[in-house]
Formats: sequence, C-alpha cells, structure tokens
Amino acid sequence: MFRSSALLFFTFFAVAYGQQVGTLTAETHPPLTWETCTAAGCTTENSAVVIDANWRYLHVTSGTTNCYEGDTWDFDICTTPEVCAADCALDGADYETTYGITTTGDSLTLGFVTVSEQANVGSRLYLMAPGSETEYQLFKLINQEFTFTVDVSKLPCGLNGAVYFTQMDADGGLARFPTNVAGAKYGTGYCDAQCPMDIKFIDGVANTVDWTPSTNNVNTGTGNTGSCCTEMDIWEANSISSAFTAHACTVTEQTSCTGTSCSAANSTQGVCDQAGCDFNSFRLGDSSFYGPGLTVDTTQPITVVTQFVSSNNQSTGTLSAIRRLYVQNGVVKLFNAQVIQNSETNVAGITATNQIDETFCTEATTAFAETDTFDQKGGFDAMTAAMNKGMVLVLSLWDDYAVSMLWLDSDFPTNGTAPGDARGTCPITSGVPATVEAESPNASVVYSNIRFGAIGSTFSATGTTGTGTGTGTGTGTGTGTGTAPAATQTVFGQCGGIGFTGPTACASGSTCSDLNPYFFQCIPS
Repeated sequence: MFRSSALLFFTFFAVAYGQQVGTLTAETHPPLTWETCTAAGCTTENSAVVIDANWRYLHVTSGTTNCYEGDTWDFDICTTPEVCAADCALDGADYETTYGITTTGDSLTLGFVTVSEQANVGSRLYLMAPGSETEYQLFKLINQEFTFTVDVSKLPCGLNGAVYFTQMDADGGLARFPTNVAGAKYGTGYCDAQCPMDIKFIDGVANTVDWTPSTNNVNTGTGNTGSCCTEMDIWEANSISSAFTAHACTVTEQTSCTGTSCSAANSTQGVCDQAGCDFNSFRLGDSSFYGPGLTVDTTQPITVVTQFVSSNNQSTGTLSAIRRLYVQNGVVKLFNAQVIQNSETNVAGITATNQIDETFCTEATTAFAETDTFDQKGGFDAMTAAMNKGMVLVLSLWDDYAVSMLWLDSDFPTNGTAPGDARGTCPITSGVPATVEAESPNASVVYSNIRFGAIGSTFSATGTTGTGTGTGTGTGTGTGTGTAPAATQTVFGQCGGIGFTGPTACASGSTCSDLNPYFFQCIPS
C-alpha cells in the first residue's frame, strides 16, 4: 500500500501527464477514402482509420515492460487507476503485420486471426475526420443516408463483421478528461449501449479496480467500470445472418458507470438498452431472404443502404423510421445494379413492415415477450438526440466469448421454440470462439465504397426486386450523380409529402406512391 502522501503525489502527476503515448512504434493511420453526396453528385474525402486503444501495446513509459499482459494488469505497476495512467503508455500500431488490417483506396480489409509476436483476434477501428490525425469523423444522421459495400463471403457462423455508430467524443475524450493525453489519435474513448467493462482506459484512467481476468480467453478481462452511450448498429452480419439495431441510452455522451447503473440484458436498470430494437430478416419470418444464393446473396459483395427518415423530411425533424435497401449485381459505382427492398415481417402480432419505427419496436417487444428497454431508455427521442449531436463510425470484426454469436445466427436461447428465438441456420453448437479461431483463422471482411449524404444520393441502380409492400421501400433517387430532368422526379425520388416543394411527376415507368404524410416516392410500376 502507498502512504497517503505518495498517493496524492501520483494522483497529481496523472492529472498532468496521464494515459501517455509511447514512442516505440510510430502511429500511422491507414488511409481510407469515402464520399459525401448530394443530388448533384459525390465528393471524395481523404480520411484514415485508427485502431481502438484496447488492442494496443501498453507498456511502462520508462521501458518495454508490459503494463497489461494476457488478460490482466501488472498491479506492481498499476497500483491505482491514476498511477497506471501516469506510468503506462499506449504505443503506435503495426496495422498489417500485427492486426491483419489493410486499406486500398476506398476499401478496408479486416483479417480475423494474425500471428506475429503473439496471436491477435479481430479488431475495432474508427473513421477519422478528413485531414485530421486527432479527431474522429462525426456523422449527423437525421434525414440522411449511409451506404457501404461489404463482402461477408468469408465470415462463417460465429463471426460478426459489424458497422455501427456510437456517441463517442470526437477527440476520444481528450478535452473532457485531462488525464487522457492519447486521444482519438490512439483510439481512446470507446463506448456503446452494452456499457462494456473490458475497456482498459475509461475517462482517462485505467479500469483496474476489481479487475477480473477471463477464464477462457486472452485479453478479455473486465473491471468494475463500464463505458456507456447510444449506439446505432447499421450492420451486424456474417454469411448466414444479418441484423440492424437501434440501442437507446438516457445519457447524452460517453458516460462511465458501475454495477447496476450501467445496463443489463432485458433489464430496466441502468442507463442503456442492451437488447435494442432489431431487424433480423430470419428472426422476423423470412428465412429465404439473406444468405448464400438467397435474395441478398452473401457469396458476392452487397451494397447496404440505410436511410434515417425524419418526421418532417428535414434534418430539423425527429427520427421516425430507419429504412434498409440492398443493391447487388452492379458494375463500377453501382450503375445498372439491382435494388432489393428489405424483407417484410411475417410474425403474428407485428404489422407487416420492412423498416424500424416506433410501431414495429413496440409490437416486436410484445410478440417476442421481451422487456421494452428500448422505449424505457428514450427510444426514438434518444436516438434523435445522439444523431443530431453526431456519432462516430465503427468498423469491426469479432467473435463472441459470451454466447458464441448465437443471438445473431442460430437459436437463442438454444432450447427456445418461441417466436423470435430462431435467428439463423447455424447449429447451436457453432460459434465457439476457440473453435472458430482454430478452424477459420483466415476469415475476413471487406468494407468499401462508404458514402454519406442526402437521402437518395449515395447509390444508383435500375430495377427493383422483392415482393414487399410495406412502408420501407426505400428513397433512392436512382441517379446518385444528378437531379431529375425538368420537373420530373427520378425513380425512387421523393414526389410529395408535407413540406415538399420539388417535382411531383415521376419519371416514365414509375408511379408516385404515398408512403407516409411526409414522404411520397416514385416507385417502379
């Protein structure tokens, strides 16, 4: 034990110099381009990605001794959270050799298992602001559209290639927590609606109190502190199943927590909704929609379009619906590709739809006999607040030591027979991390062609497929590079609704359909 005078000295030291940066390896962020779009076209943004601080080599500032090794801290060094932050440094990363991460132009590849000095499993990265090494890009999503292309063909049962947004600080907590001098450049400040307790540094100090090493995996111990914030899962998927999910929180920024003040599955306690309001086509009654050789064919790249529809068709409105489209079988930049409408729900008690909205979330909770934690933690109002403030893009690949990813691609619970328990065709014995890591070390996911902008501006396609007639038929303009000629709106463009002042006549071959009071759309005849 330290005497009180010594503890006070080190606490002061941490305030001035905490969570330091190492100099053994230079930090060079892998470059990645993406595009911002309007009806007039798209502009290339020159950005980069950074790996999360949890994956980094953490060593004493005076040498190369590990502060954290295996799945636990060296408590001879890390005598207190503050001392640990003062005496330990996050170092730069060798992205390709150590983590299996490569970029080329607008394409990012994440490998699953890499072996250099020791094995690394998976990764979590954040998109940096264009031209910045010290700030994450913030996306304000209301009345906007986010599109990317993904190749999940090499992701078997038990893996999850995830793309999502969380309400992290743009600087990684640098300004709010003086003990954090590493910041976004070194991938600090992570939070999500699960309030993860395996984050090594939270609020600029080490998460060492009550640290419990994992019993079955390296690098997955947990402390008594979690890091919470609102989360929007755009894409959680492998080659068998996929889902997109909204997770609300009552907190309005990255917030630390302990015990029941965090969150728990299907619990009203804490500040965040762990379960979320999710749309998994298989779980919602369409087992023929997503997978190898199915409507959305996972043997080939998939372009995923997600639209955040507002209540008044303006960015000043509140989030009213989250819509999904897929584009496949296209050529360069998606021209002449095929639009696939999202699947329709087919579950007793859920009104047929292919979007996430308040009605769907409420009805799904009842139909699946779950606790409505999404609405209790703020629901669409909380999502609106986070999206208006700005959220950070996360791109990751991971396996699941908690429940083997069965919640995504198999039966969960494993003996469940109730509506919603079946989430995919993977066996209930699949997804065991040790097995997946041994049998599929070369698994990988490729993310590319990230685009963000006005609804309908980020993709271009001809034709549609799908038999659904729900409210979420998509809102793409069908051009992505120009406006409608004269006063005629293009296929998938908006043609009416409260407050709309644009063209109301649709291009040949499409008809203006009333999707809701605020949004009429040109749907192919």
